Amino acid sequence: MGSMKFCALAVAMAAIYPAARAADPGDSLLAQTAADPATTPPAPTPTGAATLKTVSVTAKRLDAARNELSPETGSTIYRFRQDDIDALPLGNSTPLNQVLLQAPGAAQDSFGQLHLRGDHSNLQYRINGVLIPESISGFGQALDTRFANQINILTGALPAQYGYRTAGVIDIRTQGRDAGDAGNTGSISVIGGSRGHREVSGDVGGSVAGWDYFLTGSYLHNNIGIESPTAERNALHDTTNQAKGFGLFSRVLDEKSRVSIMFGAADNRFQIPNVPGQSPSFMLDNAPPVDSAALDARQREKNSFQILSYQASPTDKLDYQIALTHRYSDVNYKPDPVGDLVFNGIAANILRKNDAFGLQGDMSYKLNPQHTLRAGVFMQRERFTVENTASVFPADDDGNQTSGVPVTIVDNTRLAGRLFGVYLQDEWKVTPALTVNYGARYDRVSSVVNEQQLSPRLGLVYDLGPRTRVHAGYARYFTPPPTEKIDTTSIAKFLNTTNALPSDANTAVSSERSHYFDVGLSHQVTPALTLGIDAYYRKVKNLQDEGQFGNALIFSAFNFEQGRIGGVELSASYRAKGLSAYANVSVSKARGRGIATGQFNFDQDELDYIAANWVHLDHEQIVSGSAGVSYQWGPTKIGADLLFGSGLRRGFANTEHLPAYTQVNASVVRTFETGSLGKVDARLAVINVFDHVYQIRDGSGIGVGAPQFGPRRGVLVGLTKYF
Repeated sequence: MGSMKFCALAVAMAAIYPAARAADPGDSLLAQTAADPATTPPAPTPTGAATLKTVSVTAKRLDAARNELSPETGSTIYRFRQDDIDALPLGNSTPLNQVLLQAPGAAQDSFGQLHLRGDHSNLQYRINGVLIPESISGFGQALDTRFANQINILTGALPAQYGYRTAGVIDIRTQGRDAGDAGNTGSISVIGGSRGHREVSGDVGGSVAGWDYFLTGSYLHNNIGIESPTAERNALHDTTNQAKGFGLFSRVLDEKSRVSIMFGAADNRFQIPNVPGQSPSFMLDNAPPVDSAALDARQREKNSFQILSYQASPTDKLDYQIALTHRYSDVNYKPDPVGDLVFNGIAANILRKNDAFGLQGDMSYKLNPQHTLRAGVFMQRERFTVENTASVFPADDDGNQTSGVPVTIVDNTRLAGRLFGVYLQDEWKVTPALTVNYGARYDRVSSVVNEQQLSPRLGLVYDLGPRTRVHAGYARYFTPPPTEKIDTTSIAKFLNTTNALPSDANTAVSSERSHYFDVGLSHQVTPALTLGIDAYYRKVKNLQDEGQFGNALIFSAFNFEQGRIGGVELSASYRAKGLSAYANVSVSKARGRGIATGQFNFDQDELDYIAANWVHLDHEQIVSGSAGVSYQWGPTKIGADLLFGSGLRRGFANTEHLPAYTQVNASVVRTFETGSLGKVDARLAVINVFDHVYQIRDGSGIGVGAPQFGPRRGVLVGLTKYF
């Protein structure tokens, strides 16, 4: 975030290609042999080494089997491999959202958010195929790029295996060690630069007592943790401190099974940046004048998760994985007790907590060479708590302040939620050129609503020739409301105060139901150049959106009655002889009509307008683009990239949009061999090279709070020592 707000380096997309495709050797984690064992006699190997090698090959075979549990037929997929991640301006220190922004159809937003294909968030994250329970949205990234060996982004008409959050599936394959490798490996990195940026990170991997392990951690400090609300080079009161960690332990039990333990944690602290020169709107008795440049509001975000999984391939036809998951997440907004009162009429200390436990099982069975059956189940129970202690002023029926003495209102809430889903699908190889995946899933949710749906899915991939592939799909989607984003404010408690809400508000956010259509084509013009085009359309009932309503920078969900979302994506990637390049451009339109829930967040004239007109969603950016180029010259890699946006929505009922912008970044990475110290990488990254001043948000529009500006020019320098 802040000075780290940049596009990823060009090589990040050179290996990304649109449209589902057949697996190639680069996708497989199966061990490759250099010679035919039938003709080349094996070298003599010590017994212990032979055992380790056997375990290593078994682990890789299980990796391949686990990947087979997650089909991609009919969907659109973009891949970031390890070398792509390493080539980013800060390598694996690049925030995860900045990596994902390089995919076609992705648009950046404030507070570290990104939008895929005209959706507001609606992303699910998986680690090694296991669905991670949702965290409460905040400013920081809950997951780190450092532990990723490969990141796959699936979007479009997804197979029946994927439910709940369906704008995109972020499938992270973890780093790790082969059990047959000797010794430990790891690295230590330090990064420093503009606006007080200081970051240190490290990782280590190896094998001990039959367990493979990988551990990584990082600490970040800078003075622009959230996008600045002004165009100045340095924001006021915007320091952040962020600590993250991840661990993976895996043990092969025998040649057909293994057990894995994963865990991660993030503790992110932010100051809320100030805007100088503002005038108070309310009067507090006996309070000295308040300077808006000296306010001290803060937010803290904590996330942790644990996963225990068991994977087995008891026969050549059957593979399965069972996982137990737990995630705890909380966001705590602490106001400036005087400043928030006089400027906003409310100073609320808000703590949102979500504790979720889940069980996931997936199975794949090869019925015959033409048919592979897949089935699975997912169950989750969560507890959501809101602790809200607010100071407000008394007010009359029209909202006018009647006293300068604040009153305290305690508005605590507890909710419980349950999710249950099952799916069954068949991947049918009709001919060598045509593969069809058809199936259905059933989902049920019980939280503020009790709803269910049976959702059919159909996807196909057809090879027109050795270089051209067409994919198409249809999906019926059921998206339960995000429990952690449901506004639980009590209307009755805040009557006749400066935080009064309309009495007819409806906070029971409904599940979104949609029909999704997707079709695309990819063509390999030459071995180095791949072109792609993809089109999609989604018709939605009870379209879910999110907004920042109130003074706390916490998002709340609401429903439009109807939604229409569609677009086209064009992409190109090139890689040959050290040169990598990519270019993406997408056109997207996202509209909604009628406010079905959360009406108290809107003025009556805006409600009336939205009821009678299709309006742009606040996160719609009609044109988004990214492009870049990099070149490997011996031990040195140089690169540049850009991010383009036509501007997010603004104004009354989102009837206007912000100006277009382009941000250009550049970097140089050089590897040094230092003899006794080993290999060291030195990195130099310049963010927003031309220091272009642009706004991501201007503070207007549906559910938009304070304005946010893109990063000003910044310089970052990093060193990485490998061991």
